[in-house]
Amino acid sequence: MKKNTKILIGAFALLLVIFTAFFISELLHRVPPNDISVTGNTAGNLNNNGLYAESNGKVYFSNSYDNGCLYSMNSDETDLQKLTTSPANSINVGGKHLYFYMDSSSGGKGLGYVIRTYGVYRSRLNGKGVTCLDRTASVTMQLVGDYIYYQHYNNKDFTQLYKVKTDKSENVMVSESIINPAACYNGVIYFNGTERDHFLYALDTRTDTISTVFEGDLWYPAYQYGYIYYMDVSSNYRLCRYSLSDNSVEILTDDRVDTFNVGESYIYYQKNSATEPALMRMGLDGSNPEVVAMGNYEKINLTSNYAYFNAFDEPTPVYRTPVNGSINVTPFTAAEDAAAKNAK
Repeated sequence: MKKNTKILIGAFALLLVIFTAFFISELLHRVPPNDISVTGNTAGNLNNNGLYAESNGKVYFSNSYDNGCLYSMNSDETDLQKLTTSPANSINVGGKHLYFYMDSSSGGKGLGYVIRTYGVYRSRLNGKGVTCLDRTASVTMQLVGDYIYYQHYNNKDFTQLYKVKTDKSENVMVSESIINPAACYNGVIYFNGTERDHFLYALDTRTDTISTVFEGDLWYPAYQYGYIYYMDVSSNYRLCRYSLSDNSVEILTDDRVDTFNVGESYIYYQKNSATEPALMRMGLDGSNPEVVAMGNYEKINLTSNYAYFNAFDEPTPVYRTPVNGSINVTPFTAAEDAAAKNAK
């Protein structure tokens, strides 16, 4: 009798351990719902490869000094931590999770890189629990509420817009058209046409229906404070902004622009010039343009404290300047030091 009791107690204890482990595992892998207004990154960052994303005082970034592996740090560039061993871009953050495109073919060393790993991924904020949401090539992706909208690419269908639910329970094609989902506000994705025209369109993610907003000639729209900032294709890619409230258009600069990013107070843009190319900065209304750095630069990413960028086609060194304060361009040495430390 005592022996049977011990067996029953042992079996119950084992079941309790198994149930507890299962419960903890479910909690760790559960993806809490997001409000429809939640987005994973700014359009300006995503249109510049999405190398930096910020949330709750933390910056998640692709460290160019470490083959583009995903790192985290405080917004003041302290407490740098390595999160992945493969390159990441199109970084999004929402709730308790990170979402990013990872592709081991563009960096890394050792046996683990013999087989290519790529696709749309999710992880916890500490880089743990990495889960592939779709093993596909992707260009740009944006978190909108409980879905990742992303450019799905293959050699048969080329680029189409898909969405995958953050818990991986749903994955569907939204449109066969080439749609850049980077610019999003309150559940509405703003994008320019690419096939018949360059009009401004809106995709309401509540219904996945598309409507025409403005029959202009736009490229790389970005939403900020009720305006759509964009490059004007028909006018030598100058920067303009379109008011969603009164349908007016303002010219912000006559400079030809290669790339730009809109922050809280400034627009950073690369001025295209045969004789005086420069990274520029001006107010959101186009006022007070000033030179940040002479030369050709790319991948302009903004956080609450800094604007990060690098010389064209030269991933390192990475430079930064205070995003809102006086211009003071210096190397991003904290990232270089962290990469060197992790290489030991």
